[in-house]
Amino acid sequence: MSGVESFVVVVPVHDEQEVLGACLASVAASAEALRAGTALAPRLEVVVVLDACTDASAEVAATHGVRVVTTAARCVGTARALGVEAAARGLPARPDRVWVATTDADTQVPTSWLADHLAAAEGGHDLLVGPVLPDPDGLDAPVLAAWHERHRSGHLHVHGANLGVRLSAYLEVGGFGDLSTGEDVALVRALLERGVSTVRQGRPVVTSARERGRAPDGFAGYLRALRLAVAEGASA
Repeated sequence: MSGVESFVVVVPVHDEQEVLGACLASVAASAEALRAGTALAPRLEVVVVLDACTDASAEVAATHGVRVVTTAARCVGTARALGVEAAARGLPARPDRVWVATTDADTQVPTSWLADHLAAAEGGHDLLVGPVLPDPDGLDAPVLAAWHERHRSGHLHVHGANLGVRLSAYLEVGGFGDLSTGEDVALVRALLERGVSTVRQGRPVVTSARERGRAPDGFAGYLRALRLAVAEGASA
């Protein structure tokens, strides 16, 4: 069951014209590195889900030769689910031989990203929960230090920006829910409750350090709260 014949990469987008190009370029570089380092690299499809976009995100996506799905859901969980559904429909491979990797439009993945996901799948795992690093250029040094301090432990930190799952396991738990925040956490919780094998490995992806994000109470909200906590600690 461990072999992978097809990769699906899903990127939800809501008015991300300024950062989407860098994200898709990093995914393309990772795909090229995978092809260069693997004799029989899996088939790959990148799906960009444009969710109620009013900017030029569609034009940016078009320049990168990816598959585009549109929705007006204004819900990241729905967008991720639609991306998986669109890519998986009609795939010749069995669901247990399809690996779904997700990231975010304001994220850049390392060149080893897809190789890391493939290694997890080929190792017999059904789930990869990867680390995320906020862009250090966008954070003050004390806030970045607080981030690293909070993430030193082996606690499982779940981020849709660096998540992978075997399609068969994904389908067994019903996939991403229609949640505006926490759809990644809910999926991982459901998978772990079913006893799937999980792995954390590889380098982190780098995500924007903005404090006003597209998903309420998402990664940007976490950084905003962290900055406030650091400020309150300094003034105490």
